[in-house]
Amino acid sequence: MARNTMATNSDSNTKTAKPAKYSVIKQYICENIESGEWPQNAKVPSENELTLQFDVSRMTARRALQELTEQGILVRSQGAGTFVATFKSQSSLLEIRNISDEISERGHEHKAKQLLLRSIAVTEELAILLNLKNNEHVFYSEILHLENNQPIQLEQRYVNASLVPEYLLQSFTELTPHEYLSSVAPLTEATHEIEAILASSEICQLLEITEQVPCLQVKRRTWSKQGVVSVAILTSPGDKYRLGSHLVF
Repeated sequence: MARNTMATNSDSNTKTAKPAKYSVIKQYICENIESGEWPQNAKVPSENELTLQFDVSRMTARRALQELTEQGILVRSQGAGTFVATFKSQSSLLEIRNISDEISERGHEHKAKQLLLRSIAVTEELAILLNLKNNEHVFYSEILHLENNQPIQLEQRYVNASLVPEYLLQSFTELTPHEYLSSVAPLTEATHEIEAILASSEICQLLEITEQVPCLQVKRRTWSKQGVVSVAILTSPGDKYRLGSHLVF
């Protein structure tokens, strides 16, 4: 319902600033996508069309389309136009980001279920990956991340207990392991191994998929200045998640 734009002297200082014009365009596009008016792969209005429709500069229209493209909501093809992206969550290979931030930027809700949080004996493989002795223990967490109440990623993480001694005292339903580790042992280096897999029946059950659905699995090893901090195994349904990036030179 429209607000009365007339203000008296007493309330003239409480008027809310109008949203930026590029934000209005972004909202318009997102609303059409959310409502189903523009399905995936549908072509959206061009910069020129948005410029005329919203009475803005072409630069403003371009900014709206560019930001939605960087968020993975739109896909731009030179010479063909701009289209609604396929409805898969997207993560960047070029930077390590917090999954809850990625989901929030898409306008969706992130939730996490803490499945396991305990100390375990180190295996020979983990000892090598974390640069530990064979008789040491490591901390292990298992977190299921959800996007709009749908399972999107199982995070299995092994943490160097000597570098992060209070890891088991945390609750990872509100704070993600990535957020916590970034605050106590800031990241200085990381490696990734990425492969398509068929997950175990237990993981498929957690992700609410059949055993025939391929999954994307990322194995990530991270360092701080003190040494190797953690080894994480991130498993996501292949039909709901993708890795991508946007480069500007």
